[in-house]
Amino acid sequence: MSKPQLLIDTDPGVDDALAILMAHAHADVLGLSIAAGNVGLSHTVRNARTLVDLAGATTPVFAGCPTPLVRLPEEDAAFVHGRDGLGDVGFPEPMTGVKGEHAALALLRLTREHPGEITLVALAPLTNLALALKLDPGLPQRVKRLVVMGGAVTGHGNTGRVPAEFNVGFDPEAAHIVFEGFPDFDLVDWELTLRHAFDEADFDEWLAEGDRRAAFFGQVFKVARETNRRSGRRGIIAADALAMAVAIDPSVVLRSERRHVGVELDGRLTRGATVVDWNNRLKLPEHANVVLELDQAKFAAMVCRALGAEKPT
Repeated sequence: MSKPQLLIDTDPGVDDALAILMAHAHADVLGLSIAAGNVGLSHTVRNARTLVDLAGATTPVFAGCPTPLVRLPEEDAAFVHGRDGLGDVGFPEPMTGVKGEHAALALLRLTREHPGEITLVALAPLTNLALALKLDPGLPQRVKRLVVMGGAVTGHGNTGRVPAEFNVGFDPEAAHIVFEGFPDFDLVDWELTLRHAFDEADFDEWLAEGDRRAAFFGQVFKVARETNRRSGRRGIIAADALAMAVAIDPSVVLRSERRHVGVELDGRLTRGATVVDWNNRLKLPEHANVVLELDQAKFAAMVCRALGAEKPT
């Protein structure tokens, strides 16, 4: 079976880092388009370059939008990922450069060069993708699949606004544009990632057995791991890696439901919430394939390969 061709929109970020390593281990990565989100754009671009170096790849990196489309963000996620987004380890200047083409334009160009072949994996706030869609509404017709890591389908989010998940909450207008503009996409939400966390002892074994990628991830993950513990979250939560597993191998999905998903833009307490029409009351197109359950063993095997560890039994 040929490898999937991926175009990854990302804001690295520790969890993005694992997802990007997975992508390079299992797929052909045509580019990384970078947004602000977990931390500021200068950090996320540098982190993407560091990860390309680590993967031993030549993947092009395209810098994108430094702010959301409309409102400045209320928060970033530096308290989870470290001020630099990679655990404040202090890695040297990466060798990989950054291309001069804006990320949104790169998304359009690459999908024109590979029509119907690319799986677009959205791991960041959807600013770059929304801008590309506004520039060219025909973008969805050229994309083979869109996989979005975002949302909280029953309102158990991870931001200061109770129902909102970070990626959607960082730029709700962009999420609204993308959700309305794509007639079909897979949605991997925050709540799913909590249900599919890894056992900590198992994950530590993978890190111990792995290669330089495992050593790298063990370093950068320390801040996020401690933050999750203080928040009472159990296990190793790998949100972007879970979305990447869905993008690489659709057979990892065991259960999903097609529903219409909207984004709340105006609520004082609910701005950025993803609203799922579970009972088809609005009679709107059921454009989102909401992923509800995955094959945990397959997911674990994919992560292990990305870390250079043995496949779990």
